[in-house]
Amino acid sequence: MSVKRLGFCVDNEWRPSKTAKYMPVMNPSTGEQIAEAPCCTQSEVDDAVNAAARAFPGWADTPIPTRIQLMFRFKQLLDSHLDELTLLVATENGKVLAEARGDVLKAIEVVECACATHYLMQGDTCMNVSSGYDTASYREPLGVFGAIAPFNFPAMIPMGWMIPFAITTGNTVVLKAASMVPQTAMRMLELLIEAGLPKGVVNLVTCSRVEADSLLVNPIIKGITFVGSTTVGAHIYKTAAGAGKRVQALTEAKNHALVLDDCVLERSVRGIVNSTYGCAGQRCMALPALCVQDTIADEFVALLKKIAQELRIGPATSPDSQLGPVTSRGQKDAIEASIARGVAEGAKLVLDGRGVTVPGYEEGYYVGPTIFDHVQPGHYVGDEEIFGPVTSIKRVRNFEEGLAIMNANRFANGSCIYTTSGRHAREFAKRTDGGMVGINVGIPVPFSIFPFSGHKQSFFGDLHAMGKDGVAFFTETKSVTSVWFGEQDAKKAVSTWDGTLTRS
Repeated sequence: MSVKRLGFCVDNEWRPSKTAKYMPVMNPSTGEQIAEAPCCTQSEVDDAVNAAARAFPGWADTPIPTRIQLMFRFKQLLDSHLDELTLLVATENGKVLAEARGDVLKAIEVVECACATHYLMQGDTCMNVSSGYDTASYREPLGVFGAIAPFNFPAMIPMGWMIPFAITTGNTVVLKAASMVPQTAMRMLELLIEAGLPKGVVNLVTCSRVEADSLLVNPIIKGITFVGSTTVGAHIYKTAAGAGKRVQALTEAKNHALVLDDCVLERSVRGIVNSTYGCAGQRCMALPALCVQDTIADEFVALLKKIAQELRIGPATSPDSQLGPVTSRGQKDAIEASIARGVAEGAKLVLDGRGVTVPGYEEGYYVGPTIFDHVQPGHYVGDEEIFGPVTSIKRVRNFEEGLAIMNANRFANGSCIYTTSGRHAREFAKRTDGGMVGINVGIPVPFSIFPFSGHKQSFFGDLHAMGKDGVAFFTETKSVTSVWFGEQDAKKAVSTWDGTLTRS
């Protein structure tokens, strides 16, 4: 198979890089290299930033209905290329076709929500705040944003969470696509350009961390949106915020579910299997840790193992596959090392997903469903993000013990409860640390008019992605107070507060 050499995009022009270093793009199902992405030079990254800066004044001054019409045309093109984009995600990321389609559909969902940005950008007005004085507030774009995307959602995150709200609010963007999976974002940018994107509004590079770090301190960049590891997210927050920039860093998770003995058992287990092993566990809203009430734990574990073993493991592009490969050889090795650590630390290995091979795809990066039982506080597999199809079961006596264990974790992206008790469900929603809460829902990712609201060390910043938070992140508020007067007012005394103080 020929290896495609990829370029980068500045001013709507796809350019070959002058770099001597290229990063491999693999097909995780086969282990074959399918493309190579440039490690763009610092000069090329700077060219992208400068193009975005040149484009900003004109784009910010473009009427918001015109910006939104671009999103409508983009949405139509995404719809018409849905099958093509689905196959591209599956091929370079490893998601099975249904999951890859969902990745693209979630991006389209955010584009659709961005078509209503004008409602979220509306300011406020109040007449006669003082005698003859009126005040109006407006939301305005900030300038150039850096967007640093991860490998696990090649469509949804860069071209859903990051780009649509950034540009409909009037900003311009330099997107650092994930070097392992850049082709999806590149193809979607081609469609955005086809939809009528002006030059320089969105520019795309692939590069190393060194060049990406330059975005954090470049004075042209006004804000950074990032999705990735907690270590890198904390570094980005500290560095970019210290340089006076807006920062929105969505990081790791160890989402927990509390499974009570009054739950609908089989339906709960099937939901958990989907949540835990979907996307091969490579999502920050996966459900890898389960606090299960001990009165049903034996039955629960047996049923979980049975249903997990029924999953069909296979290449991402096969319609029959239910669990595809993880995205890279490095990810596979790290997941298997985590499983070995769980065994060494004394957790009971109920189902071992190591050593999986798929006939005809022996070089693919496959890890099967893995289940640990009797996971204790301090066990690595129960506390840290593994980012693979690994489940850790923590047996608990009751609601209170389960909730306490969940809230002790340093991450708080999402949390779930499986129960038929309205009282426990309400109490859980009120007291859990999780920022996105599921009641009998294993992946409580909200519809895109709501923010993706992780807490604790799952998020660094003040304003979350999407929804009202997303629009607020990409804009700043300007308040305008005005008064009008005639000739008869010319000789009147002006107070120290210029009339804006309402009491003497």
